Amino acid sequence: MSQITTITFFRYTTFFNKFWAFGMMQFAHSPLKKVNGLKEYKLMGSGKDGFDPFADWSVYALLQIWENEEAANNFFSTSNLIERYLERTEERYTLFLKNTKSRGVWSGKNPFIESDTISQNNPFIAVITRATIKIGSLYKFWKYVPTSQRPLAGNNGLIYTKGIGEVPFLQMATFSIWKDEESLKQFAYRSKEHARAIVKTKELDWYSEELFSRFQPYKSIGKWKGIDELPF
Repeated sequence: MSQITTITFFRYTTFFNKFWAFGMMQFAHSPLKKVNGLKEYKLMGSGKDGFDPFADWSVYALLQIWENEEAANNFFSTSNLIERYLERTEERYTLFLKNTKSRGVWSGKNPFIESDTISQNNPFIAVITRATIKIGSLYKFWKYVPTSQRPLAGNNGLIYTKGIGEVPFLQMATFSIWKDEESLKQFAYRSKEHARAIVKTKELDWYSEELFSRFQPYKSIGKWKGIDELPF
């Protein structure tokens, strides 16, 4: 069995549970390092809707890269850590992903391995983009973000998107789900705002590190704002 990736979103509603979730950004490392079959993981907070760099204290994310699906299934069905999270969350949603393309680096390496079991009958695409922004480029980068993301509003091909990251303002990522490859291409390459952002990235050298990765989502657990209606 080949490598798979999972991303789990947790939503919290009360002040105490939000505070607990913030603490787990530190305290979850120890149990996660002991999970069998877990190759890499990232604990991440999230930004407010609209790719606002300021924190959304109600939503956190856990990205995990597994040796195989069996290891992931075992974790989500038996882990005491997940049970602790679920006791605190209002909503939880886990997506299982197979990598189809990846370029760039994350923390000095590219952790994703392209899957050899991609289904031709599943058109959905999930995308993770991640970058470490140079301190000297922070103002220019965040100033242009609203313009580059404008084509997302009312985009019929976009199912879901959320800004996530390890360090606010500096180490940021986006996660998105698209109906099909054509929908993604319309945004990435045919919207003048996003195309201009790609040019600016090269011209202004905003990033000290960046990664772009595509996946095929194929399985889910839980519920989240209608994404759970996807026919997996």
